[in-house]
Amino acid sequence: MRRFLFALLALSACGATFADQPVPSPPKHPYVEMITTEGRILIELDGEGSPYTVGHFLELVDDGFFDGLIFHRVIADFMIQSGGYTPGLDLREDSATIPNESGNGRSNLRGTIAMARHEQPHTANSQFFINVVDNTRLDPGKNNWGYTVFGFVIDGMDVVDTIAAVETGEHSDDFPALPVVPVVIKSLKRFEWE
Repeated sequence: MRRFLFALLALSACGATFADQPVPSPPKHPYVEMITTEGRILIELDGEGSPYTVGHFLELVDDGFFDGLIFHRVIADFMIQSGGYTPGLDLREDSATIPNESGNGRSNLRGTIAMARHEQPHTANSQFFINVVDNTRLDPGKNNWGYTVFGFVIDGMDVVDTIAAVETGEHSDDFPALPVVPVVIKSLKRFEWE
């Protein structure tokens, strides 16, 4: 809680408007099911530790935003990234950005899902990545905001590993690790246990 308050104060000091917004209250531990061309990945989200991130992510899920997008950055022994591009490499981006919640105590360990962002800390939008290995260097540090971990894979790490192992190539400077055969998110939706 102390870190979260510090983050809000830091946002306020930077002139950000996030501190003026009420903290969203998504479900504490919702599940989402991602069906890809390589198989199914089931993810548990941390709505309690990352309410802004999970609230925003679930809004996009409910709108069908991720359906049809590709994994556009795949680096074996690092991570797989999606949430921003169609198979034709057209950018699909939401207009909102969310505050960085990397101080939530979660680490970028194998199997966690985290928000991608630009160099500035509060620029996460819709792109996310799944860590294939422990990437603790992406956690917040002394002079580093880090990347917000907001959930973890509970089933389908074999699918994540399969995606991480696909052949990639450099399409352009913007796409240095693009799968040769597109890996597509067929659907990403909330999952309810029966």
